[in-house]
Amino acid sequence: MGGRTLPWWLAGTSMVATTFAADTPLAVTELVARHGVAGNWLWWNMVMSGILTVFFYARLWRRAGVLTDVEFTELRYGGRPAAILRGFRAGYLALPINLIILGWVNLAMMEIVSTALEIPQVWALALCFFLAAAYSILAGLWGVVVTDLFQFVLAMAGAVILAIFAVQAVGGISGMEAGLADVYGSADTALALLPDRGAGWMPAITLTVYLGVNWWASWYPGAEPGGGGYVAQRIFSARTERDGILATLWFNIAHYAVRPWPWILVALASTILYPNLDNPREGYVLAVVDLLPPGLTGLVLAGFAAAYMSTVSTQLNWGASYLVNDLYGRFIRPDLEGRALVRASRLATGVLMVCSLVVTYFMDSIEGAWRFLLAIGAGTGLVLILRWYWWRINAWSEISAMIASLMVSVFLWFGAGLDPDDPTQWAWIMIATVSASTALWLAVTLATPPEEDPVLMAFYRRVRPGGPGWRRVSRKLGFGEEPMEGGPLNWTNWVAGVMCVYASLFGVGQILFGAWGPGMGLLAGGAACFAWIARNLSSDQSGRPPWRPS
Repeated sequence: MGGRTLPWWLAGTSMVATTFAADTPLAVTELVARHGVAGNWLWWNMVMSGILTVFFYARLWRRAGVLTDVEFTELRYGGRPAAILRGFRAGYLALPINLIILGWVNLAMMEIVSTALEIPQVWALALCFFLAAAYSILAGLWGVVVTDLFQFVLAMAGAVILAIFAVQAVGGISGMEAGLADVYGSADTALALLPDRGAGWMPAITLTVYLGVNWWASWYPGAEPGGGGYVAQRIFSARTERDGILATLWFNIAHYAVRPWPWILVALASTILYPNLDNPREGYVLAVVDLLPPGLTGLVLAGFAAAYMSTVSTQLNWGASYLVNDLYGRFIRPDLEGRALVRASRLATGVLMVCSLVVTYFMDSIEGAWRFLLAIGAGTGLVLILRWYWWRINAWSEISAMIASLMVSVFLWFGAGLDPDDPTQWAWIMIATVSASTALWLAVTLATPPEEDPVLMAFYRRVRPGGPGWRRVSRKLGFGEEPMEGGPLNWTNWVAGVMCVYASLFGVGQILFGAWGPGMGLLAGGAACFAWIARNLSSDQSGRPPWRPS
């Protein structure tokens, strides 16, 4: 946890760098090539989940005082079910999920190297990978976050430089608009910020599910409902609760509003320059090779390497924390502490490194496993959100939600024959999975006994979430009917945060394409929302005494 001393700007920038992998601009290029700018709603919809974490969960995660989000399981629940849940989630996240993420990132880096350089891609991958693994093993989280800062600046500089050359290559913004009309039928179709009504790739029901269900119901690495993963890891490491809140806010603003447009501009230019590519993702790398002079080509490729290493180092560190803190140190050698745990962490990082290379080698044969593994979290979001604010949720709630999500999704895909690649059928899969899993975990919650009072009281005393969902426990502890910290301002801050991010994102896009009036109006609206948030955060004096370990 780096001594829990990270300032907000370093912790937040590390979150942003981690989500900027070598494959990220390539994925955005593919979305834009197939669906125009609006294709990015496949990930833009997660803004609402990220901002929810800022105002409702960041301070609670920091206050929990745990080392991993999985350790939280045995803080919130008790007994054997909690231990089983902790062990299963630790193994699931550290191995299949983590290794497949690493495999995809490795594969993307190999694709970039093979397209851009006349050197064996394995050697380029090995150099970047072993360097990232080395500083992760030697320096732990501090090594990860400090290099993340440098790597993020380098990667963004490369993305901006490439965007400038790409726009010039198609004749500036006016030339781009003319070229887009030839490719998409009209420039408006390509540049629309919302999907066209009746668009085959995003019908109304699918857009409704994205905006109304997906962001809170689906578990996804880096955008977990209620926080979690490496975002929570950075919150744990922040020096204060306020630093945790500001770090998560900066991450969401930078991730969704600051970073996308350089990628989008290159993606649009590549569709004009390379219109007949079988794999649209290659357009981004071809733009690097064809449009930049040699010195800048090297800088942009170094930016790719930086983006790659920032993700790899975090995934290795994150996975090792589960293996050591939640499996080895919890179930096998609970007597270990201090240096012995550090040595185990270094060994675990090395093991993950080797395993991820093996997964990369076989990636073609397990390409579809990613969607299958995510099925286990398709309807678990609500229980992950409510476990903080409703005392009645127990370990069986989470266990039943995970089992139900997996079983319903697998049945709908393979039994009922619904196709998740079809957007309309995907929407119905999502609705059915969320509805069935929610109904089941609620029934299981009410049919099984609640957690014992000592467990609930210890959790409440440590985290102090407040609100009507904990009234029974807070009264027993002598806190009375303690309100949720922040109260109604949390909801206004959430709305303002979502509006701030979207207004900034769309405002920058409008200005880039010459619509200065609407663009400045949107940016002014975003600034007003941010001012509201800043005012509320600066005047919030309702902070509760932080928990201190005995």
